[in-house]
Amino acid sequence: MTTSKPIPAVSFQTARTGASTKSNEMGMRPMQERAYAKRGEQYLLIKSPPASGKSRALMFIALDKQHNQGLRQAIIVVPEKSIGGSFMDEPLSQFGFWADWVVKPQWNLCNTPGPDEERVDPSKIKAVGQFLASDDKVLVCTHATFRFAVEQLGVEAFDNRLIAVDEFHHVSASEDNRLGSQLAEFIRRDKAHIVAMTGSYFRGDAVPVLTPEDEAKFDTVTYTYYEQLNGYEHLKALNIGYFFYSGRYLEAIEAVLDPTKKTIVHIPSVNSRESTKDKIKEVNEIMDYLGEWQGADPQTGFHHVKLTDGRVVKIADLVDDSDPAQRSKVLGALKDPAHRNDRDHVDIIIALGMAKEGFDWIWCEHALTVGYRSSLTEIIQIIGRATRDAPGKESATFTNLIAEPDASEAAVVGAINDTLKAIAASLLMEQVLAPRFTFTPKDAGPLKDFDYGSEGYKEGANNVGVNGATGQLHFEIKGLVKPKSGEAQRICAEDLNEVITQFVQDKTSLEQGLFNEEILPQELTQLKMGKIVRERYPELSPEDQEAVRQHAIAALNVTQKAKEIASGMGGTSEDETRVNTALIDGIRQFATDVRDLDIDLIDSINPFEAAYAVLAKSMNESVLKQVQSVISARKVKIPLEEARELAVRSLRFFQERGRRPEITSQDAWERRMAEGVAALARHVAETKNG
Repeated sequence: MTTSKPIPAVSFQTARTGASTKSNEMGMRPMQERAYAKRGEQYLLIKSPPASGKSRALMFIALDKQHNQGLRQAIIVVPEKSIGGSFMDEPLSQFGFWADWVVKPQWNLCNTPGPDEERVDPSKIKAVGQFLASDDKVLVCTHATFRFAVEQLGVEAFDNRLIAVDEFHHVSASEDNRLGSQLAEFIRRDKAHIVAMTGSYFRGDAVPVLTPEDEAKFDTVTYTYYEQLNGYEHLKALNIGYFFYSGRYLEAIEAVLDPTKKTIVHIPSVNSRESTKDKIKEVNEIMDYLGEWQGADPQTGFHHVKLTDGRVVKIADLVDDSDPAQRSKVLGALKDPAHRNDRDHVDIIIALGMAKEGFDWIWCEHALTVGYRSSLTEIIQIIGRATRDAPGKESATFTNLIAEPDASEAAVVGAINDTLKAIAASLLMEQVLAPRFTFTPKDAGPLKDFDYGSEGYKEGANNVGVNGATGQLHFEIKGLVKPKSGEAQRICAEDLNEVITQFVQDKTSLEQGLFNEEILPQELTQLKMGKIVRERYPELSPEDQEAVRQHAIAALNVTQKAKEIASGMGGTSEDETRVNTALIDGIRQFATDVRDLDIDLIDSINPFEAAYAVLAKSMNESVLKQVQSVISARKVKIPLEEARELAVRSLRFFQERGRRPEITSQDAWERRMAEGVAALARHVAETKNG
């Protein structure tokens, strides 16, 4: 029997101001205008969410660098060929700009036949060299092609050129990341310009994207998810939730896949526990669930499936790669600019590794992902597929369908860890979707561009200000350490999400925060967060490191506190003339509950309490008990000899009572025996693993 149950993690209501989609006299939307204002910088990092217009922003900047700053050429580097379509010809002059964006067909190497490759393609390396020797202006290629070209041609071949790296989070400061090493070489040589673009400037691992000294050379443009979504014209709500199921996901998918919604389905990796290990059969089963297969369109390659109500839906299969010609046909049909604004062109896209970052289908209403994704970056990229603004599209949903822990399976520990990571990701999404916070010590004085209400700013009072244009909020906090160096100030203004990401995704912190009542909140917020900040920013002084830590904890806890207040209000306001989110309504209307927080109080709040409540509501008692048992067992440290003795006594207990000792028992001795069994199992496993 397969069951599924939801976790309503995040619900974001937008104000629909239209600001995100309005263009100035040069045809630039707000994010693009913000980036263009810094077009003269040699090293520019654009941190902006999916659908905010990074590709076109790069076009504006690249044209200016070539026409007005003397650079010879622009090389646009994307992670996969499907994203190359974002940099096709654009008649920018029609919208008010002084030049058009033109890429000659032979220099868009993403349009060549065949799959994305991680091997050397001599023809493409040769093409890059031919382009560099030509008088043409723009080349588009994949990360892999660029890496191989740099290896063969050398960094000096790219002097006096713009290198624009899309989806920059693929880069890392690790020595094993070749693209990251090459960019470090470009920065050391200092004769090329670099524009880096990403929708999420953090990775799934703990490795930084750039070293601190390299990152310091970049000027940053930040456009938040909050600004983007809140400024849409049509999209009114974004919902993010997790469904846990038992059994096969192909039987549970009926509960979450609505064929009336334009949907991208990402099936699980073949290496994951959710996978059946036969990806093509999984696609066929999904189509069988939907209805009766009617054949494939010879022009587009889309499958036609007749639903039970008689309607025929068009499904694009990006999973089956057995026939390269068929796959290219489907990809070509999806990228066809003639159908970009055609809502009826396709209804459902089923993918595995594709249709994530940079994939532009504005009509997508639902991003359904099967299997836990360990990288929050990947989650945000997938959510971005559904958050394009489009006429008639009032809501978007991201759903993650995850295998629930099953006591009968050996993979229970891994499943539980995945569950905890899912909760951590949903926690962080609330921070990502929140407006930016500015914190200052109490009595530091007013900040410009902030409205402090009808009574104005009062010296010594508890003041909360708001920037009406961006929704950015300013809080005064007692005892707050103020960052002194320019780098620390930049981190507190722009990088708190990255710091919070690492904290929330730290499994040890999450487990302790959720299930260990003996762990004080201060141990998490001071010791754990402090360690993360010190390791992430070793160049900062101890005082600045403490300032960053306090600002990060303040931002995380204000978000959690505001959500708590808003949920007590019973929902969001219907007044769309102002910022219309539960978070902001909570802060604006009940600011006295959060604005007078001092550091002692902030550090006494457990940021994971909300996650525990969600987990407890979504799982039955036995599963929750199992989660707690496994996590508790992993924290126990018992020597081998003692563990053996406890295991012997546990066997006697079983023989006498017909059940095994429980690690969650109220009886201390029974609990100790269960801990001993778990500890012995760990000792045995460690011995086997060497």
